[in-house]
Amino acid sequence: MLTADQRRQLLALAHASIESQVRGGARIETETMAWPDASGVFVTIKQRGQLRGCLGTLENRAGLAAEVVRCAAESASEDPRFAPVTPGELPELSLEISVLGPLEAIEARPDAFTIGVHGLVAERGVNRGLLLPQVATEWGWDGEQFLRQTCVKAGLPPDAWRSGARMFRFAAEVFGD
Repeated sequence: MLTADQRRQLLALAHASIESQVRGGARIETETMAWPDASGVFVTIKQRGQLRGCLGTLENRAGLAAEVVRCAAESASEDPRFAPVTPGELPELSLEISVLGPLEAIEARPDAFTIGVHGLVAERGVNRGLLLPQVATEWGWDGEQFLRQTCVKAGLPPDAWRSGARMFRFAAEVFGD
């Protein structure tokens, strides 16, 4: 979906956005060049290989580059699991960008998706949670564990996938530095 040059450009925009956010600068403006359509995007920040922030959107309203810029800044400053990134941390950060394809409703069963290829969304009532495709691989989860953990991420009981939670899968193009 994305060319190598587009990937480099998005990573550069994300890094610039994080640096500007951390240093109190102006929001990074994106070019008006054409970008492929995407359903959503997530920006993951790691510090020496450890998660440092990750936020994104399932609704690509402003265009891919603009959403990458916004999500990168928010990952550095608004992820409730972490304190905001500080200027001293900037040299230690690496980024991963996940460009999401469309959500597909699935039957809630472990063989309805492929580990390492699909991410999952669990939804019931106002609760909604998402885990990116790489999460199951990084943790060594099987299909049932991935379903359970996605429900937990949504603030639901782990077995909610068996009792009425709506489940969705999506593919993602994942790249980073």
